[in-house]
Formats: sequence, structure tokens, C-alpha cells
Amino acid sequence: MKIRFAAALATIAFSPAAWAKSPMVATDISPVHSLVAQVMDGVSTPTLIIDPGASPHGYALRPSQAQALEKADIVFRTSDELTPWLIDSLATLSGSAQQVELMQVEGTIVLEQRTGDNFDPHTHDDHDDHSDHDDHGHEHDEHDHDHDHAYDPHGWLDPKNAIVWLDTIAAELSALDPDNATTYAANAAKSKAELNALIEEVSNALAPLHDLRFVVFHDAYQYFESRFGVTTTGAISMSDAKDPGPAHLAALRDRITEMGVTCLFTEPQFNPAMIDTIRGQRDLQVAVIDPLGATLQPGATLYSQLLRDMAQALQSCRTD
Repeated sequence: MKIRFAAALATIAFSPAAWAKSPMVATDISPVHSLVAQVMDGVSTPTLIIDPGASPHGYALRPSQAQALEKADIVFRTSDELTPWLIDSLATLSGSAQQVELMQVEGTIVLEQRTGDNFDPHTHDDHDDHSDHDDHGHEHDEHDHDHDHAYDPHGWLDPKNAIVWLDTIAAELSALDPDNATTYAANAAKSKAELNALIEEVSNALAPLHDLRFVVFHDAYQYFESRFGVTTTGAISMSDAKDPGPAHLAALRDRITEMGVTCLFTEPQFNPAMIDTIRGQRDLQVAVIDPLGATLQPGATLYSQLLRDMAQALQSCRTD
């Protein structure tokens, strides 16, 4: 028995899999963490840097999160535009780590940041046929980040982008960890198939809602709108990083009346009192829509659940 046990230990000790060390991986927001967790399933688990429900535009790292960045071999993040504060943290804590800015990945659909008090999203074209930055007039380089939100950074809300990113995540992890390359590739392929099915599911669910008139708390949803054919009539704030002024709120109240808006959406991490200011005495439904999955358990299933929950929130405002 001892001889067999010793032989088993020797087999394990000299097995390449036993000595292989999977990379230390960090991610910024919960949806990106979910995609990376899907690809890493069966190998390891990535670390989430920004707490669920926290605004990604400004954040103070906890010691454990700073330590995770220090130890990271690779960091997957959405964009400098979404988390400008993270640029310095990465330079200080993760100077030697590889960084993958997903909004810069070739094939990512990129939409211009909407501007103006009363933007008219109904004038936007269908983006289904666009497959790279140039289709949107973007050629990202080192100078792009000099512009303040020149493009909308909420790209994860188009699952076609998530499909593109899954391949990049698998490729980057495989380069660092070739022993598990087959697992990464298989996981990415499985997740892509599931997301394609989810796109069809959500498209069918929202098909009757293309004429729904609604207002959101902040303008974060145009990728989702463009993909699934729904259009917001306006936003209380054009960005969750800044509060709206009185003139904007007054114009929005007029627009709600003019456009026949029937539903207002708040978000879990924002004060709903401003919704009440906009709503006033109007007979409007109020529901919660969540672009970050703030109330969901972080992990591999979060991304798909996030999209389903957004679709269900819109369905809850259907009045017929």
C-alpha cells in the first residue's frame, strides 16, 4: 500500500498538469468578470476589482483589490473611458501585467456617445452589419483617450461584442497558459453558442416593444437598444458620472409629455428621488433596469442573466 501510494505521489509530482500554474487574472466590472469566468471554467477563477453596484467611473480600491492587481498576470477591462481612475492604479500596481482593453479589440462594435438634452435615438441606424471600428468612423490609437467620452463605453450591452471578446479572452489566456488552451477554446465556443441563442431569445421577447416609449436614469443603453430594436426617448442624466441640471430636467419633462412616455427606469445604485421629480403627477410606470448586474451574484452566469433581466424590465412596462 505504501509503495502504491508513493508511486501515485510521484506520478502526480511529475505530471505537467500538477506543476502548471494558471495565470492570475483580474477584471474590472461584473459583466466582464462573467465573460472571463466562463472562459476560465474548470481552470481557475478571475478576481473582480470593482464591487457590484459601485459606479465604475470613480472608485476607491480596497486593499484586497489593490493586492489582486499587484499579483495579476493579466487584466481584462472595458475601456479607459469607463474607468479613467484605473489607468493610474494599473500603472502603479500592475506595471508588468498584460492589459486587454476590450473596447479596443478588433471587431468590437463602437457607437458614438449621444449628446444633447433631448437626443433623438430614433435617428440611429441599425448596426447589425457593422463588424469593426472603421464602420463607425473610429480608428482607435493612443490619442483617442484625449477625448472625453468620444464614444459610448457601455459596449458589453451588445452581446455581439461579448461574442467577439470571448475569442480574445481565450486567445490571451492561452498565450499565457498554453497547457489549458484547449479548455479555454472549448469554453469560449460553448459560451458563444449560448450567447447566439440568447440574442434570438431576447430579440423575440422584445419584438412587440419596438414602439415602447421610456426614459432611463442615465444614457447607458444604446448598445442594447441598437441590438434589440428598442429606443429610449431620453435620459435623466447623460452620464452616471454627472448630475443633470435644471434646464435638462425641464426639457425632459416636456419631452415625456410630447412623446407619450409610459415608463421610467431607475437603477439600483442611484437615488430614485430624481425619478419622482421627473414623474411628478404623471401616470407613469417606474421600474428598475440594471446595466451592471449590481444585484446579481458575480460569476459565469451573470452576463446572460443581466440581459434577460433587462429584457424582463422592459416587458414589465408593456401596457397592452
